[in-house]
Amino acid sequence: MRLRRWDPASTAIQRRRRGRGFGYLDVDGEALRDAETLARIEALVIPPAWQDVRICPWPNGHLQAVGTDDAGRRQYLYHEAWRVQRDREKFARVREFGRTLPKARVRVADDLATRGLNRRRVLAAAARLLDIGFFRIGGEVYAQENGSHGLTTVLRSHVSVARGGRVVFEYPAKSGQERVQAVAATDVVDVIRALVRRREPDQTLLAYYEGRSWHNVRSADVNVYLHEICGDDSSAKDFRTWHGTVLAAVALATGTDDPAALSRTARRRAEARAIKEVAEYLGNTPAVCRSAYVDPAVIEAFEQGVTIRRTLERLGTDEVLVGEEDRERVERAVLELLDDVG
Repeated sequence: MRLRRWDPASTAIQRRRRGRGFGYLDVDGEALRDAETLARIEALVIPPAWQDVRICPWPNGHLQAVGTDDAGRRQYLYHEAWRVQRDREKFARVREFGRTLPKARVRVADDLATRGLNRRRVLAAAARLLDIGFFRIGGEVYAQENGSHGLTTVLRSHVSVARGGRVVFEYPAKSGQERVQAVAATDVVDVIRALVRRREPDQTLLAYYEGRSWHNVRSADVNVYLHEICGDDSSAKDFRTWHGTVLAAVALATGTDDPAALSRTARRRAEARAIKEVAEYLGNTPAVCRSAYVDPAVIEAFEQGVTIRRTLERLGTDEVLVGEEDRERVERAVLELLDDVG
């Protein structure tokens, strides 16, 4: 099916409350009675709580419906073919992101090695935390409206300095989850300790000193830095997608010796276990983790009996969370697997 773009501000089918259910008005404002169109709308499963719902009049519109949720946010339901296409593009981009990481990590290490709490060093600390801590980037609006935090909105009170050269992040994250994340990497721990202890009234953790004043780090600042070190198409979310893919590849490889010998039911169980484990690291539900953070090619390869088990055996590890000293060898194996699947 060839998709066509639809602008929800243009011609649309509208939803109206009718008794305990809903009725629909066609593009001319008349009651919609076409059975095929009504069936298509029913299949969209538009949440009943949405207000100001507008529905695409065409079955091949790239966007099928929009509405406003209880929190006042505009929400979108896309055509399945459009979502598949965009996911394919996203995971292809994230593979390229994975290829750039080794050089980007060198840049981050160089910036972390500078002195003081200057802009580049603090942004490098943010990139390092995204790389090793599976953090969401965070947003000021979510922090203000929902009390949920990500990396750029974490407060100093959310961070404690522990024994053994570690810092521990403990904060309310998205969807009401309490996230606890310990970080031990010396290069970034030194920066975090200094930020926690700085003499400045603002409680936001990530801030840099420039022009005789402190400036809070915004998510846009981090993404600009990532564009410099990883390429213009990269973003903070790519870390979670890339690491979700790598973690899934490792979990599938350590979960069974020979996936080709498994029955279909056993393979499905192994996949579910692996995705659940990855979801726990990322702080997502398994469903969100599988759809948004794991490249489908990893699952496809597993179903064909292909994993990165040989690489893990050479490294002598069966841990899902591989140590930093082995990380890039594992990532290269994952890239080779993804390239082989296509």
